[in-house]
Amino acid sequence: MSTSPFSFNFNNRFVEQLPADSEQKNYPRQVFEACYSRVTPTKVSSPKLVCAAEDVAASLGIPSDLLQSELFPQVFSGNQILDGMQPYAMCYGGHQFGHWAGQLGDGRAINLAEVVDLHGQNQTLQLKGAGMTPYSRTADGLAVLRSSVREFLCSEAMFHLGVPTTRALSLTLTGEQVMRDMFYDGHAKLEPGAIVCRVAPSFLRFGSFQLFTARKDIANLKQLMAFTIRHDFPHLLDQEEQFTPEVYERWFAEVCRTTAELMVHWMRVGFVHGVMNTDNLSILGLTIDYGPYGWLENYDPGWTPNTTDARGKRYCYQNQPQIAQWNLFQLANAIAPVIGQVEGLEKSLRDYADKYSNMEHQMYAQKLGLLNQNDEQDQPLITSLLDILKRCEIDMTIFFRQLATVEKMQTYDKKSFLTLFADTFYDSQDDNVATAREDELLKWLLKYQCRLQQQKLSDADRKIQMNRTNPKFVLRNYLSQVAIEKAEAGDYTEIKTLLSILKFPYDEQPEFEHYAQKRPEWARSKPGCSMLSCSS
Repeated sequence: MSTSPFSFNFNNRFVEQLPADSEQKNYPRQVFEACYSRVTPTKVSSPKLVCAAEDVAASLGIPSDLLQSELFPQVFSGNQILDGMQPYAMCYGGHQFGHWAGQLGDGRAINLAEVVDLHGQNQTLQLKGAGMTPYSRTADGLAVLRSSVREFLCSEAMFHLGVPTTRALSLTLTGEQVMRDMFYDGHAKLEPGAIVCRVAPSFLRFGSFQLFTARKDIANLKQLMAFTIRHDFPHLLDQEEQFTPEVYERWFAEVCRTTAELMVHWMRVGFVHGVMNTDNLSILGLTIDYGPYGWLENYDPGWTPNTTDARGKRYCYQNQPQIAQWNLFQLANAIAPVIGQVEGLEKSLRDYADKYSNMEHQMYAQKLGLLNQNDEQDQPLITSLLDILKRCEIDMTIFFRQLATVEKMQTYDKKSFLTLFADTFYDSQDDNVATAREDELLKWLLKYQCRLQQQKLSDADRKIQMNRTNPKFVLRNYLSQVAIEKAEAGDYTEIKTLLSILKFPYDEQPEFEHYAQKRPEWARSKPGCSMLSCSS
């Protein structure tokens, strides 16, 4: 242990209030009657900070000069454990691709500590890629630069988009080389090792509760439920902290609501998580575990970025809201033994579908700038547009951003229309197809103008409001890949540039206009730009 120049206010309530693994040795095994195992991160040879999110650091009370110190990468690679830190890996289970997988757990994540940030909020500092834990199974618990860059950048991109998410404090090289088979096709190679420090109020997942139920360990399930409500949902309790069935039901209803809100945000910005197993859904309604995620470029609701899901498409873009409800159903099954009744849980599951449907409709109305809603007119307009975007291979992000420039009283002939939306179309090899899709979208635009004329909002005010909903900049897959390839060659400037741009995704930022362009043709099927695996 070492005396710390960091001014952390430690509050390690998870390890102090919940049951620990009784086995002290660190080796892969089944862990019973415990929420976590105490572990120590694996030492690395030469940790080096690549990039840090300064606003995350500031919220934790870390001054900017400390980010540049030699101590910072030592601590946030796990090489140096500060006084007050109590490292541990969490125990949980989950359904993977619809099938119960049993115990999973933090196989490559180690929680350093819980600290109270400057806003009075508890935050868990977690290292991803810091070495083996009892939950690593046959893996090494390490991570590579490729996946770590993606995790670091996307965590911060999502936050600034207004999407609930875990955050990323730092990205650190370890100095090690890690063997990985990127596509599990027998072409393994050594890659630079890296560690991301993730930050969240809690890393509890649906699977944290499922595992206890699967093992019929209801006593520890009840203890974990009470802990979660007491610390993360305290508004549900009275002063006596009575954990009644009604409190548990209100808790589940809130988890359903925040999960529905999260799905609407994902759909709004075109984000595809790629691996929505029950161990990858946060009990707080946060986006968690950035693995083989992707961003819709041409609007394809059946697209999944995950090679493992390429055939079944279980976790494709359009399925995400329904999969979230399926996962909530599994959570309901897990907590029902403690509650002793199911009527309230069933109602919340039904309410999820209604809430999501209502929020989704409102979200699309906002994307279209339809602020005085008219369901009879708006729903057919939304449905027909999404169908056109799919069939015409149109860039989702650019299209909605450009739509804000449409003037409701302007007459658009085909030439002016093509000038306005030229950059939204991906290249078609068939001229007849290209002409047909242009004509079809122009017809839709004329209906859209008629709808805009029914509301009093000026074009300028509508543009402002639409641009608050429709981002200009998202972390397009090819942008991440360019940054990764440069970083693997020792140039980290692109990571920092992207981090800077993605802090302001709704602003024009004309000096970075080329970062808002549609996917180049060379990236259509390039590894890392189109499909990814869980390899990290």
